[in-house]
Amino acid sequence: MNILITGGASGLGESITRTLAEAKGNRVYFTYNNSAAHAKKIEGEFSNAKAVHCDFTDPDSLQSLLAQIESLNIEVLINNAFTGLQTNYFHKTEADYFSENFNKNIVPVIKVTQKAILQFRKQKAGKIITILSSYIINKPPIGLSAYVAEKNYLLSLSKSWAVENAKFNITSNCVSPAMMQTALTSGTDERIIEEMVNNHPLKKLLSPREVSESILYLVNASSQINGINLVINAAADL
Repeated sequence: MNILITGGASGLGESITRTLAEAKGNRVYFTYNNSAAHAKKIEGEFSNAKAVHCDFTDPDSLQSLLAQIESLNIEVLINNAFTGLQTNYFHKTEADYFSENFNKNIVPVIKVTQKAILQFRKQKAGKIITILSSYIINKPPIGLSAYVAEKNYLLSLSKSWAVENAKFNITSNCVSPAMMQTALTSGTDERIIEEMVNNHPLKKLLSPREVSESILYLVNASSQINGINLVINAAADL
């Protein structure tokens, strides 16, 4: 199976790339921007993994990726790339920050997914998996209004993709993991991490490997599984 993972060289993305590359029969393409060393290491370990440079904030770089998608003959798209987090109260956040982040984090996903869907429709099959966050469930955390809004926007889009493309044997599902200790969350205060662990039902944070194994399941799942958001949080937010 030919798979494209955006942001697949570090953090959760690296775990997804490794898990899918380990699975027999997969050809994994993954994008990277600032993680060239990680990308090269992954390629060195897996002959079936190929790195593709893409800076999602650079229109020309994004266009280059879009031009390659058809030739890659992908059967699965995993939307994982994200530019980063900034913690700030909503009322202290400049309005331009919301539009700038939307252009960096949402518009590229839209363009890549549109290109993939066109390919999938020709093939009469395809799978879209979009990585969200359990922060969109129930009470959002303080200071991440832009991040939560963007992930909710992608959730709504994913549902539309599922409905509009089901008759072409194309599925669209989401995975919403709880907080993990990755580069994306490396700036989180250790005291907050300790409190989260103490309050967690399992007394431990979710690992990237646990999430990537769930994504592997969706990659291989029946087309009857469509339009879902798989929340991975040990029922902590119920």
